[in-house]
Amino acid sequence: MKKQLLVFALITCSLYAAAQTDTTVKVPFDGFDQSWANGNDRRDSTIFNIPFFTPSIMIDNNMTHSFNAPNDHTVVGSTALSRDDEMVISAVNFGGDFSYQGARGRIMTQFGERSQVVPRNDLSPYRGQYDLADAYRYLDEAYAGYHFNKMYGINVDFGLFMSYIGLNSYYQEENWEYQASFTSDNTPWFFNGMRVQIFPSKFVKIELWLINGWQSYGSFNDMPGFGGNFTWCPKENIKALTNDYYGSDAAGLDGRHRFHSDNSFLLRYYQGSPKSGINRAAFSLTGDIGFEKGDGVDGFTNGGPNNPAQYFLSWMVYNKIWFAKKKLGWYAGGGWMTNPGRYLVLEPTGQASDFPNPYNPTQNASQGNPNNNPTGTFPFTENPGQPFTGWDCSTGLSWTPNQSVEFKAEVVHRESSVPYFAGPGGVTSPTGYTTTAFGPGTAYPNWTPDLVKSETRIILAFLFRL
Repeated sequence: MKKQLLVFALITCSLYAAAQTDTTVKVPFDGFDQSWANGNDRRDSTIFNIPFFTPSIMIDNNMTHSFNAPNDHTVVGSTALSRDDEMVISAVNFGGDFSYQGARGRIMTQFGERSQVVPRNDLSPYRGQYDLADAYRYLDEAYAGYHFNKMYGINVDFGLFMSYIGLNSYYQEENWEYQASFTSDNTPWFFNGMRVQIFPSKFVKIELWLINGWQSYGSFNDMPGFGGNFTWCPKENIKALTNDYYGSDAAGLDGRHRFHSDNSFLLRYYQGSPKSGINRAAFSLTGDIGFEKGDGVDGFTNGGPNNPAQYFLSWMVYNKIWFAKKKLGWYAGGGWMTNPGRYLVLEPTGQASDFPNPYNPTQNASQGNPNNNPTGTFPFTENPGQPFTGWDCSTGLSWTPNQSVEFKAEVVHRESSVPYFAGPGGVTSPTGYTTTAFGPGTAYPNWTPDLVKSETRIILAFLFRL
């Protein structure tokens, strides 16, 4: 707590001189069309013209079919998808941005399946009292701050904000593909804490974070997380950025520290006229490197069974081409990752889940798991050094009749080095229902979750935004 207060005081003092605002307003990236970039707002304007408040409304619906045909209709290893062969309201978000004489704030709510899927991956609420997962579950973003009119702007925000790691946006309305590659789906979507954004020129953004931890509402240990972002857009058609993080995020293991670096380059390499066959074309390339070290793991060095290597390496690349006056788009891409120790792998759900049982608070430091009993009877374990490597590829078509509506049709293939995806037998029970008993003394004494090494699925999505 003393460390957090000291850092907070230093940042506050360093910003004190900027409190006297200039009369000249400079806008970063002014005049740049970024609607082509993966992870950015597709719109060029908003229909709302309300003083001091800009509303935002988003609705994300999907339907997906896995050729594995799991009997429990469950999707494994995705934060965008949850139910197979069903129409799903993935996310309903509404809120907006407030601003008045330098004061600023943003509130975005979230309802739908993502309010259940994403908080499920955060173990920090099991430390201490009060249920943070439920308290914050229906909020995507909720922060307040102040804008200093110095250079091209300085923003200081406190609250819950998007993490920016993994290139893709948390909002599917802003992404090229629907099912994110392993790199994005296994890096954090949100941070809870303090953010300082500095725009020293029209082309540069520098961002600093003091946060509770890696995609965590609370704190796993006593050390806060630190990080930052550097974004450079020298021209409208070029964007380069790096996100870097350092923290202690293995619950109960104060000596284990995590470093992660996420780096992306985007290029719009062709810009045609509205009458040309191809209107524009762009690609994005992302590479990640990270590791955990201390308390039983040794980063990239294999120190034997009691001190194995535990790291993260990944890349992903996507290309998109727009045509028919930018109303139609075709995209393709994929990626690869390896993560010994599985500390960033999205664990399977159901009876394959290693998510802790909140009713048994016994410490289990050997797994970095704050509870001894997992919720699943046959957990997909995440012990130090355990291997996991995966790759994926996808292609899809998008149709945007106007900037508020988008239809997507996508085909995705994913593979892993160990059984991971839901097979025909599902991960819930022999019948696929949570009410069906299994194990000794039942009609299904030998049932286990059906995990397989690959899956191919089709995704249909309808996205709406105002």
